[in-house]
Amino acid sequence: MDIRVDDLQGPEIVQLLSEHMQHMARITPRHSVHALDINNLRHPDITLWTVWGGAALMGCGALKQVTPSAGEIKSMRTASDHLRKGVAAALMTHILDEAKRRSYQQLFLETGASDAFASAHRLYERFGFRRCGPFTGYVEDPNSVFMTRLVQ
Repeated sequence: MDIRVDDLQGPEIVQLLSEHMQHMARITPRHSVHALDINNLRHPDITLWTVWGGAALMGCGALKQVTPSAGEIKSMRTASDHLRKGVAAALMTHILDEAKRRSYQQLFLETGASDAFASAHRLYERFGFRRCGPFTGYVEDPNSVFMTRLVQ
């Protein structure tokens, strides 16, 4: 797997993020969808990485700086043809390494609360994330799970 910073211009990432937004809209009430569209992911405080297997886009994940010492994981998505191949775990390892490089002390994330997100919950817990309350502008929402972990 080759993980690299993406400029969000290629047709593969445009398609994957479009599918991501459509999927979130189908399984999460509109007011509870916190996924960022491609334009919002182009913000200078956000770095998005893509995972490639040869010419195939396998997945993506982003890290947003929320304070000088904290980041938020955004837009974790594995392409459907590459589920259960370790793509998300490879991205999480990469993002955690980048958080250390940036000297972040803490990471946060928001994900869905429904059963559709059970595998995401297991992944995040395996990487040391624990549930917490809302952070940086989020509000309590029965459709959201908020998680955090220290960066060590």
